Amino acid sequence: MVMRKFIGVALLLLACAGLKAEESTVIREGYSKCGGASAFVAGDRWLPVPEYSDRAGWAVLFASDSASVVRRGEKYLDYQWQHVPATAYLEFERTGDRSAMEGPSGMNRSAILCLMLAELAEGKGRFMDQIANGLWFLSGETSWVLSAHQPRQASKRSLPDGREHLIDLGSGRMGAIVSLGHYLFHEQIDRIDPSITAAVERAVKIQILDPFLDDRENKAQWWNGFHDPSRPLNNWNPWCNSDSILCFLLMEKDRERLSAALDRAVKSVDLFMGWVSEDGACEEGPSYWGHAAGKLYDFVEILRCASHGRFNVFDNAKIRRMGEYISRVFVGGKYVVNFADGSAGVENYSTLTYQYGKAIGSRELSDFGLYQLADVSRGRFRYPGISSGDGWRAVWSLVTNVGMRSDVDSLNAAGRLPEVMETLRAEVPSSTWYPKTEHCLLRNSSGWFLGAKGGHNNESHNHNDIGTFILYIRNIPVFVDAGVGTYTKDTFGKKRYTIWTMQCDWHNLPMPNSISQLNGRDFRSREVSCNPARGLFSLDISKAYPEESCALWWKRTYSLPPKGKPSLTITDNYKLSERTESDLWHFMVKGEVEMPAPGEILIKCDGDLVVALSYPPAFRASVEEKHFDDPKLTRVWGNTLRRITLSSPPDAPLTGKYMFKVTEK
Repeated sequence: MVMRKFIGVALLLLACAGLKAEESTVIREGYSKCGGASAFVAGDRWLPVPEYSDRAGWAVLFASDSASVVRRGEKYLDYQWQHVPATAYLEFERTGDRSAMEGPSGMNRSAILCLMLAELAEGKGRFMDQIANGLWFLSGETSWVLSAHQPRQASKRSLPDGREHLIDLGSGRMGAIVSLGHYLFHEQIDRIDPSITAAVERAVKIQILDPFLDDRENKAQWWNGFHDPSRPLNNWNPWCNSDSILCFLLMEKDRERLSAALDRAVKSVDLFMGWVSEDGACEEGPSYWGHAAGKLYDFVEILRCASHGRFNVFDNAKIRRMGEYISRVFVGGKYVVNFADGSAGVENYSTLTYQYGKAIGSRELSDFGLYQLADVSRGRFRYPGISSGDGWRAVWSLVTNVGMRSDVDSLNAAGRLPEVMETLRAEVPSSTWYPKTEHCLLRNSSGWFLGAKGGHNNESHNHNDIGTFILYIRNIPVFVDAGVGTYTKDTFGKKRYTIWTMQCDWHNLPMPNSISQLNGRDFRSREVSCNPARGLFSLDISKAYPEESCALWWKRTYSLPPKGKPSLTITDNYKLSERTESDLWHFMVKGEVEMPAPGEILIKCDGDLVVALSYPPAFRASVEEKHFDDPKLTRVWGNTLRRITLSSPPDAPLTGKYMFKVTEK
């Protein structure tokens, strides 16, 4: 998440001189085809949910979730709305702590959404006073922008300046929830006091509607893509656009302003689509899929619903590939392929992937949504939950859960859970190659899964990791990518690459002459090729390292034969101009490491899996433990990972070939 205060570093992370997006017109063409703004009526009741008074309609949507939703809301009947003091905002610039501000703001957001859902489920007015309290309180806040993002304002400080209002991920999300509260309950709120409705309308106008249309804020609101065409766009674009346009479609009564907002939004999202690789891969990693491709889905679905089906671009091939990416990178169990700032822990996108799959007609993707509902301990599929934390997704999940529950009933009647789960993954190809993003996913018949990547070291949420790989065997992690820890000011500041998880040294990579990769778009792969049918992926990674590495050529090849006795062979063909240090190789593992003899390392993984790594016997081998207590890492790995280091002889030749082979013991 980018801040003006650290614009120099942000440019390293997100921008590059001379880089241009591909032109995309898919959103604008769909908008024009449906009749443009005329397809959307200002103030029209378009949300596909019952009227508040239609208790039978809400009972169908909530079904068996009704009681639990009400109980959750009851916990907030006496909730004290959390004031965010000035010092909580300032804590970010003083210490880098985001949680001082984000914590209480997030509690308020959860409280108002839970109360709204509880009232919709019960319909007796029991929660209305507290909903009124929440809407009144939130409408009185100076800003809904998160402290980490406030430095984009003119003051460059983290404390909101009430003279300027911007849109970020936090304000967009809060604005959407408040707007939904107004849309769903304004008649009931007016009976309490119309002043609350007036306050809500004024707050949404000041916090969202006006800044969205304000061209003077394009530089600060970089995510819309209008200020600097050379600056790559990421998940912020569809996320902020989807929340903002939802606010307009729920709140804006002025025909001209709504038309201007729609025109602006479709143009902006098309700019984002131009930055997405044609192959549809999520450059930011699977953890960001729900915010990038997922929020694109939300944006398109919101416009489809608000136009009563007239706007629809779900037949676009790139939108389909963007959706199916999350199904392809799913390793199995609780793991996904995690490049960039992604966690290896799988996100439960069950409802979102089901919705997305149904929209684009992808059996693979909708089946993945059902797959994630498997409860192995009980031997059956569970019903989907109601999405939390996001206003649109909470309401839309109520609508789509009706069909999802029916599918779950059919699955539970179909047979034993393991066999049914297998059928739900039958549409997924064993291997996928993303030629633009240079992500390679290979799976063999023995349940080995290899993920490897090329690309460049200026990707969004970049790690210096060109050529790295991960390997899972029957869903058990063997060679891993640690991911990223809890975000702080340093994560997107000048010290980003001092963080160990961002460094080449802590990925599964070589270091020619003991030199690490550097960040920047010029540090990238060359001569990349992938042959999924043969299980081969190769690339020259020499240009990912600075000149002092003396690497003239370093071709790394991964070979994972699709059939036969399983093994992974890693071959490094290299040429150096000079020998200054030993070459190093690093392998990150979760399991415990033993070194029985030169040339072989044993890795004792979860589930009694033992893997052997063979290497040139002349190499010196060592292992070190990396201990951490960051909850974002411990949730996936526990508190320890291990790094194997192999070192070539100091007089190793300038040109050579090294092989590393992985087998099961």
